[in-house]
Amino acid sequence: MNLVCDSDILDDYLLELNEVNYSKPIIIRKADELFNQSQTEIEKTKIAFEFVRDEISHSWDIQSTRVTCNASDVLHFKEGICYAKSHLLASLLRSQGIPTGFCYQRLMLFDTPEKVHCIHALNAIFFKSLNKWIRIDARGNKKGIDAQFSIEEEKLAFPINEELDEKGYPVIYAKPHPKTVAILEADTNALEMYNHYLP
Repeated sequence: MNLVCDSDILDDYLLELNEVNYSKPIIIRKADELFNQSQTEIEKTKIAFEFVRDEISHSWDIQSTRVTCNASDVLHFKEGICYAKSHLLASLLRSQGIPTGFCYQRLMLFDTPEKVHCIHALNAIFFKSLNKWIRIDARGNKKGIDAQFSIEEEKLAFPINEELDEKGYPVIYAKPHPKTVAILEADTNALEMYNHYLP
């Protein structure tokens, strides 16, 4: 897939946002714990990716009703759905000066005859040393899902199945999509949100 940036200004992918609040003390402490000056941008990205993938639970997987949105809350409660986890990964990497954006896929939500689709979030990272964007998905692995960090080939959580009307969108957004943020801010029960209200 040929990825397309929604902004031509690379620094837009380093901005601090309400959802990507990397100046919060909890984010600073975690960044200090995860990273050091001797690490390359690729090493830092792999460390951050594996931390968010493995140490931050996906709310649906643990059947939690808690809704998190801002990176600091995701880190504090150690859980969130894919939108929220993408905010935390972006926050950790942007804190290190590594440009990070947001990408989306249209996936079948559950394997049911109703064929209900939803929008899934993942991240794209620009490596200056490689002069290219790489997509990674820190959703969290489980049976049937094996997302990995790779700079050579994408190893995302979900392959696109066009027969099921699924779609991968090529745009790399500098900010989380407003519809995904609105859902996280409006709902108070993650399980009901996941079942009925995802965009």
